[in-house]
Amino acid sequence: MIKSITSNNDPLYVTPKTLLAKLHLDGWLLLGLILLLSTSLIVVYSASGGDPDVAKQQAFRILVALGVMFVFAQISPSKLVIFTPWVFLIGLIMLIAVLLFGDMGKGAQRWLDFGIVRFQPSELMKLALPMMVAWLFAYTDFPPPPLRLLLGVFLVGLTAGLIVVQPDLGTSILIAMSGIFVLFFAGLPWKVILLVVAAIGASIPIAWNFMYAYQKQRVLTFLDPESDPLGSGYHIIQSKIAIGSGGVDGKGFLGSTQAHLEFLPESTTDFIFAVFAEEFGLIGVVILLLLYAFVLLRGMYIAYQAQDNFSRLIAASFTMTFFVYLTVNIGMVSGMLPVVGVPLPLVSYGGTSMVTLMISFGILMSIQTHKKMLSN
Repeated sequence: MIKSITSNNDPLYVTPKTLLAKLHLDGWLLLGLILLLSTSLIVVYSASGGDPDVAKQQAFRILVALGVMFVFAQISPSKLVIFTPWVFLIGLIMLIAVLLFGDMGKGAQRWLDFGIVRFQPSELMKLALPMMVAWLFAYTDFPPPPLRLLLGVFLVGLTAGLIVVQPDLGTSILIAMSGIFVLFFAGLPWKVILLVVAAIGASIPIAWNFMYAYQKQRVLTFLDPESDPLGSGYHIIQSKIAIGSGGVDGKGFLGSTQAHLEFLPESTTDFIFAVFAEEFGLIGVVILLLLYAFVLLRGMYIAYQAQDNFSRLIAASFTMTFFVYLTVNIGMVSGMLPVVGVPLPLVSYGGTSMVTLMISFGILMSIQTHKKMLSN
């Protein structure tokens, strides 16, 4: 009888769990992410009309995103604390540089052209801002001192303000939310939160006068898309048709008539959820939402298990920001929120947003695996 070459007592014997821990990867979170990224390949291929080149490009972006996630998973939270202020300062300088000599595109000044690559600094701030606000509370007791909370509010307002004037209202709100989540989990008093909400509500009529024409049109289209069915309301009307026509079990893979007949604009990016709903129906949508819920719950579990303030705050903020991206995109394509150009996280075609999100998940994995190492 042939005996096993290795055994549990053999130093060469490595279980999958041990291997993942050595690679600083969280198995459950990795499983959820791989399932979402696999869904992305399937839906992008279908939404593009079965174009293999588009699928290959998306596959390459996914591999790059996974590689970047792996790299950041190796960086311990103790090192992230050290580098955070410098990363935030660099991001802040780049935002100012965008206003001074940034590149124009689609009526907005949001990019820096470095010759080889064209970079949008606001993507960096999606990570740098919540980490910087969490850094303020890394070595304090909870609830933190009021002055630190005020400084955190100032940093959130400063960063969001620099992005608003590009103009990029949607991104500025999302980035501000990532910082606000840190303040909330750090112990921002409910009285202050309600006061801020009331102030925002009261300032809406004033803010309306400072909004750009296209921003006002988005709000008006959201309130009544049928008022201009062939113009500004076209996107959302076609999106709702796609979602409704999917029914309970959908039209099947490659069966999206709204996408393939080009009734649905941006079918591989912002409105890919409508394509998914049309092809896989209510059943597919429920499964997809459960998959997202699995990733979100794992992220919050990692935040709950974190061993220090900094790790706990950024883990909770990254997870809740992921939830906001998901909610905004689905609300947008189903007509419950204004169209703001937010892709379906980890599913829509594209690389920049995916890489940014996978960096955040790499940091989550680092928090979880380095925590285990410290506790052993």
